[in-house]
Amino acid sequence: MGDVIRGVRLLADGQRWVLRHRRDWRFGMVPALIALVGYVVALVVLALWAGDLVDWATPFADHWASPWPGLFRGLLTALLFGAGLLLSVISFTAVTLLVGDPFYEALSARVERGEGDCPQAPERPLWREVWTAVRDSARVLLWAAVFGVLLFAAGFVPVAGQTVVPVAGFCVSGFFLALELTTVAFERRAVDLTARTRLLRHRLPLVLGFGVPLAAAFLVPFVAVVLMPGAVAGATLLVRELLPPPPPPAQPDAPAAASPQEPGTPGAAPS
Repeated sequence: MGDVIRGVRLLADGQRWVLRHRRDWRFGMVPALIALVGYVVALVVLALWAGDLVDWATPFADHWASPWPGLFRGLLTALLFGAGLLLSVISFTAVTLLVGDPFYEALSARVERGEGDCPQAPERPLWREVWTAVRDSARVLLWAAVFGVLLFAAGFVPVAGQTVVPVAGFCVSGFFLALELTTVAFERRAVDLTARTRLLRHRLPLVLGFGVPLAAAFLVPFVAVVLMPGAVAGATLLVRELLPPPPPPAQPDAPAAASPQEPGTPGAAPS
């Protein structure tokens, strides 16, 4: 439980950091706002067409007695929209980080310098950084989609589908949000995606304490825009918690100053 509370505190610390640096906060909302507009359009289209898509995919229900076709298709429509919403919450962070990568990299570095001992990012060509970011984001989204399909299927299980599955969905969203948000700080330390995932799983309560409240908040569209800069700052603090900076090298002891020699000792100047 202590790690969960610590994760929540790291999220709050990140939000406090951007409140103290209002310019970073304002500029950090711009990429999130651009991504939000695209996602709102996509979700509106899904809401308008999800029912037709479910009707097309379930012709076998046409022969069922009333009211079962309507109830069955209504449930499928709700689950389909919920899966799309879950995927949008997870992928929103990846897309926003890609859109605002230079800014969020600078913001994360300023957080680290404020905390002391900011690691030097490895020198890599721009094309390689973009390719790595796109490749890793695609892998994370693929994993998230697999979990989304499994949760979608589990939603049909009586009782558990309405109780356990939503909780599991928030946990999955929170983990993948943390995985995406920590990308900037982890890449500064040259930690690849596989190693990042292993580190986050090793401190899962800490990661869920950070990510689950954020996933719940990101369900409110404009809240996601406002919280995004602080989420990047908090994720940087989370990485420093997972990989503390090495202690500074010990300074060699200064040689003791030679005491003046007493008269009469060997080597003393004659009086």
